[in-house]
Amino acid sequence: MRDKKIKPEAAKKSLRPTTGKVREALFDILRGRIDKTRFLDLYAGTGAVGIKALKEGAAEVVFVESSKESIKRISELVQKSGFAEETKIITKKVLPFIEWADGNRLTFDIIFLDPPYHTDEVVSALSAIGKSHILDKEGVVIAEHFKKRELPGRFGKLYKLRDYRYGDSVLSLYTEVNDEEGCSLSGDV
Repeated sequence: MRDKKIKPEAAKKSLRPTTGKVREALFDILRGRIDKTRFLDLYAGTGAVGIKALKEGAAEVVFVESSKESIKRISELVQKSGFAEETKIITKKVLPFIEWADGNRLTFDIIFLDPPYHTDEVVSALSAIGKSHILDKEGVVIAEHFKKRELPGRFGKLYKLRDYRYGDSVLSLYTEVNDEEGCSLSGDV
């Protein structure tokens, strides 16, 4: 049943799910890093990215979404795909979730966020992640955002490694570097 292709339907017309092209590019970037990881899907929307992470070998996916309608759709998708045991679905806004996860010492190997394009939520969320301890020491954060929004090279402990451009979308890859190390990392994942 896990190999069955599931096409997520948008919960609302305003929902802008990660396109298939960008989703495939995301997992090309993560190839070789995703097996047995704890994957955090912030602004989970349809749940398609988190489900793909499980199909690619993630040990666990935590979906965070504030829309009850989207949460219902994610729950259905998780059940249909046979991954209920490997998932946690949290109905919460992203910034309070990051604070809660940090306070409860939760860590993730991969954090993906895809906030609404025409808001400042990508900056707020990256700032909160950069101040928290929720990213595992060797983990990565990937933020999907609109091509006209240039993200800073640093958010607290997060340093940008590279931007990947796909049409109107950009995937910005960050990792955590403590100040003693500096940012001497290459752009390769």
